[in-house]
Amino acid sequence: MAAPAEVQSDFLLPNHEGPWTLKDVLALPEDHSQRIELVDGMLLVSPLGSYRHQRLVGKVFVALDRACPAQFEATVELNVSLSTGRLLIPDFTVVKPCDADITFPVSNLVLAGEVLSKSTRMNDLVLKRHVYAEAAVPYYLIVDPSKKVVEATLLELNEEGEYVEIARSEAGVLTFDRPFPVTIELPS
Repeated sequence: MAAPAEVQSDFLLPNHEGPWTLKDVLALPEDHSQRIELVDGMLLVSPLGSYRHQRLVGKVFVALDRACPAQFEATVELNVSLSTGRLLIPDFTVVKPCDADITFPVSNLVLAGEVLSKSTRMNDLVLKRHVYAEAAVPYYLIVDPSKKVVEATLLELNEEGEYVEIARSEAGVLTFDRPFPVTIELPS
């Protein structure tokens, strides 16, 4: 019989009673090995993305950054604070700049984007899509590297508060006109 494996970590979440709050999450020690988000008192903890994941995030960010008109900025891994006490960290964003500090107000978010991975796929496709829509984020960009050719889909929030597809990549290239014109070449 094998002995149980020892868990080794430089950082473990402290014992905590009841739902987590934004204040609780922001008081945690900084940990560069994982991402900690908060939805309705529950922590969403995921490891940082693989090399391929981070490469895709970088390529999308650079394309968005180069195409951004002066009134917008592209960012990566921004702490987005939602009025409901939720905290999400999109892989990349387009924002209307403001004087934010540790958290960025969701009201200034123009586009939130996620690169799907095995550990975040369901949260990105279902939970975060719902939370971003509920918070009235105008655009949601999803990049899916699980296919032979990377696919990307841009969704726009409609008047009913639901996301609808307005652009889909073809042969690894995503082109759209809203919220501003951009072409993103997705690496394999």
